[in-house]
Amino acid sequence: MTHTPLPDGLHRDTLAVRAAVDRSQYGENSEALYLTSGYVQPSAEAAARRFAGDEEGFTYGRNGNPTVASFEQRLAAMEGTEAAMGTSSGMSAILMMCMALLKAGDHVVCSLSMFGSTIKLIGSDLAKFGVESTFVPQTDVDAWRAAVRSNTKLLFAETPTNPLTEVCDIAALADIAHKAGALLAVDNCFATPALQRPVELGADIVMHSGTKFLDGQGRVMAGALCASQDMVTHKFLPILKSGGMTLAPFNAWVVLKGLETLDIRMRAQSAQTLALAEWLETHPQVERVYYPGLPSHPQHSLAMAQQRGLGGAVLSFAVKAGTSAQTRARAFHTLDAMRVVSLCTNLGDTKTLAAHPASTSHGRLTETQRQAAGIGQGLIRVAVGLEHLDDLKADLSRGLDTLV
Repeated sequence: MTHTPLPDGLHRDTLAVRAAVDRSQYGENSEALYLTSGYVQPSAEAAARRFAGDEEGFTYGRNGNPTVASFEQRLAAMEGTEAAMGTSSGMSAILMMCMALLKAGDHVVCSLSMFGSTIKLIGSDLAKFGVESTFVPQTDVDAWRAAVRSNTKLLFAETPTNPLTEVCDIAALADIAHKAGALLAVDNCFATPALQRPVELGADIVMHSGTKFLDGQGRVMAGALCASQDMVTHKFLPILKSGGMTLAPFNAWVVLKGLETLDIRMRAQSAQTLALAEWLETHPQVERVYYPGLPSHPQHSLAMAQQRGLGGAVLSFAVKAGTSAQTRARAFHTLDAMRVVSLCTNLGDTKTLAAHPASTSHGRLTETQRQAAGIGQGLIRVAVGLEHLDDLKADLSRGLDTLV
């Protein structure tokens, strides 16, 4: 049994619940979960053609799965790309992208404000294999332009960034990349396709950690790359087959179902986050709040233009400073006093989560790298969920109101 083909021009909300592979002969309405490591082939000749890539068909669980394909189709439809490739985690998606597109002697330009593991992977781990990198201030377009070399193959930005929510001008970076004969990749984890579609602004590749908002309830690990069909088929798929960054079918099914509520969750959580950010700005023990939805954010206008007028569901704030050790202790006191908000380094959950980036997500960086990225010891990141706003304020007040 097959689907009646979906009509063209459907909205993101509709694609989020309808885009998928064809139904099986049983006519299931909820997409099926296929748990299998191998596939029975109709003939030896057909198997040969499928393994050679001359005929469509599933061959082995590492190379593809119908449930994973449904997730890929749905996410690509929501991002507005021709295709997508699911991976086992967000970091494995970045590794796949780098392995597929870069070789020894190639150069990458990245934001200084990117996720700590991304900085470590590109700046240190890939350097061992001859890949060169330059890290520049996220919002300085001239610095991105000046960093480009003759061997630059990739510009990689994260917008908004983790955890300072800095926003880059995607269209400007796409122009810089394309004039240099390079590609622009955008980590769209914080905004998701519910708020922004980077390809509409010129990006070539959109990267996701599906572990975050795409799942939405903190259940599984997943990642993805969205790009042209040619890039997915001829660049990413060969790396998947040999490298095995494979997304598990169960995880794909969980995130696939999470995509159905992504838009409504992002709208509700963005509204919650804005209200919490506005309250934090008034608290006497808060030095500064970082949130694109606030008029005080340096890139507020750009964020509102790129993100459908919404700031997203992650904010950070810095507690009032003392000495370095005192500032860290004040941040820890605030976190340890929480009774509702979870002390957890994940984000994108319906439960509100808070963490101390300098000692967790960015803990593997040197102090110099953290300072360059603006990650101070007093910084707390909050990924806002769906609890009642008054309860979140009261929970953060337990620590903030008792700081001395």
